[in-house]
Amino acid sequence: MIRSRARKRLLTAVALVTGVTLMATGCSGSGNGEGEETADGGRTLNVWAGTQTPIVANFNPYFPNPLHAANGAIYEPLFYYNKAQASDPEPRLGESFEWTEDGLELTVKLREGVKWTDGEAFDADDVVFSQTNEAAKRDFIVSVEAVDPYTVKWTFNSPQFTSEAQLIGTALVVPEHIFSEVDDLVTFANENPVGTGPYKADTVTDAAYTLVANEDYWGGAPKVKKVRYLGIDANQSAEDLMTTGKVDWTAMFVADPERITADGRLSMLNTPQNPTTIYTCVSVDLGCTGPQTDVAVRQAIDLAMDRTEINEKAFAGLSATASPTFALLGRDDRWISPDVEAESPQTADAAAASKVLEEAGYTKGADGIYEKDGQKVEMALVTVDGWNDYNAVGDLLVEQAKAAGISIVHNKVTQQEMSDARAAGTYQLMVGGITGPVLDDPFSIYRQWMTTDYTRPVGEVMESGLFNYPRYTNPTVDAAVEAAAATNDEDAKKEQYAIIQTEIARDLPYIPVVVNASQTFVDTKDFTGWPTEDDLYAFPPSWDTVSLGIVLSKLEPAS
Repeated sequence: MIRSRARKRLLTAVALVTGVTLMATGCSGSGNGEGEETADGGRTLNVWAGTQTPIVANFNPYFPNPLHAANGAIYEPLFYYNKAQASDPEPRLGESFEWTEDGLELTVKLREGVKWTDGEAFDADDVVFSQTNEAAKRDFIVSVEAVDPYTVKWTFNSPQFTSEAQLIGTALVVPEHIFSEVDDLVTFANENPVGTGPYKADTVTDAAYTLVANEDYWGGAPKVKKVRYLGIDANQSAEDLMTTGKVDWTAMFVADPERITADGRLSMLNTPQNPTTIYTCVSVDLGCTGPQTDVAVRQAIDLAMDRTEINEKAFAGLSATASPTFALLGRDDRWISPDVEAESPQTADAAAASKVLEEAGYTKGADGIYEKDGQKVEMALVTVDGWNDYNAVGDLLVEQAKAAGISIVHNKVTQQEMSDARAAGTYQLMVGGITGPVLDDPFSIYRQWMTTDYTRPVGEVMESGLFNYPRYTNPTVDAAVEAAAATNDEDAKKEQYAIIQTEIARDLPYIPVVVNASQTFVDTKDFTGWPTEDDLYAFPPSWDTVSLGIVLSKLEPAS
């Protein structure tokens, strides 16, 4: 049976970033479909999930940046973990699961009667393949076997209680009869996807792509029959389309949301979760180059940053305080070690930044910029052109760092250029988000964003599911994460988290900026069934993996 757990309700006062999931693919705003009726007389739902133009038809969930609909509307996990509120995992393709007492085995009973959209039956072989193929397998898994057509058993080389959500909540299930025939699972475009989800892919153009309802969906045919994902190349353009009735669902930062919701068509819901950070390519051994590979430089940037100014000017004062531990303040306080500062410094201390550099052997040149061994402390910082909040962070950090003798050149690039640089490690600094955990526990951040298993050398593109973009490698962190994964005892986990937090607060592979307000705007005039403050049945942003399929399956045209 599903194992229950005590989980604290999320605090709505903390803010969220537009997130790494938002940094996906794109399309542009022609053909918005305003007022377009479907065959049953309903209206097409128009969505922006952060995509930019031109759209490329790729629905492969193993690709680093597939079209958003692949991740929840077309392909599904076994269970849904709702990070918007405290609740037990919701059955999807799985019906129940059970751990052995030692945490070395996990058994899942599957939902029977599910069909892939090509008519083939879903069964245990699909789950086994989805967990063991070259793009998805994890080192800690010894085996995944089909006990019978609707029962799957995992065996691990160490206790894996803390991997539960990763294994059965975020891992999507693909059809074995199709993907087993593919030569390269990561580069496969999968232009005509076959899924189990509530929607099927319809058309793809440079400007938009559409979905149609899966009338044979195991959860019942969706009431909204057609969904169009728009491509918009800048936040301002998205705001303009929202105010003119051409976008029905999106999640983006808006400094004055009342202007968007004034006419009563759109409502706004704020669901805080994730930190905004400065990614830093740190590992020389894995190929990173530049002054930021020196921990003293990263520490100096951290001290030179005026987060209060950034919050006010880049995020209209709506963001919350980030922690160098990457625990969410308020929600996760019990996990924060007393030996580590809980909050990142909120005001700049240029003198302290200079002291760190000078103690590390740097001297200030005639131009006011520190240097060492003939190399100036000068780095390039990347943001996506048109992401106004992140662009403002970059501009502000340039000036703040300069006051501390650090030169940062801010480069605004396309979303694809950013994504390529992040995946390949060909950057020095980058403003980027960290996706928060599905539970009130920072473990998944430590494991997926900070351990050696989740990174690759510079130049080797990181496939889907790997998030350690800074190429951070620390054996002490790796060992503590492994030890934390092996226990269900909270005190034992706290001991390991204290070790991790000491290391990452010193090393700063990600330099925390803020926890950024995430606002979801939804059309409550023409559609019903959205998550609300009183019923947060799913995390509401339009870009969120898995959640987007849950929300789409619940929507109905307003009568």
